[in-house]
Amino acid sequence: MSVLENWHEWKNFLGTKLNQAQDQGMNNETIGNVAYQVGDYLAKKVDPKNEQERVLSDLWSVASEEEQHAIANVMVKLVQNNGGR
Repeated sequence: MSVLENWHEWKNFLGTKLNQAQDQGMNNETIGNVAYQVGDYLAKKVDPKNEQERVLSDLWSVASEEEQHAIANVMVKLVQNNGGR
């Protein structure tokens, strides 16, 4: 089963990767840019596997680039508070 198929596993996976990036000294701006790139890739190349991903995909599809960056940054905050460690 892919981490994309379960919302909680996906958040935990992202949280773990975020913690690794921070532990290696990646700053918040870079993390936000990477989150945007991942979000853009997923929106263009990966079919949503659950309801939460469908909502994010739908929001991403109607958002401006600035709003997409905001969505990516909110996802970073979400996993900082709920995922990883």
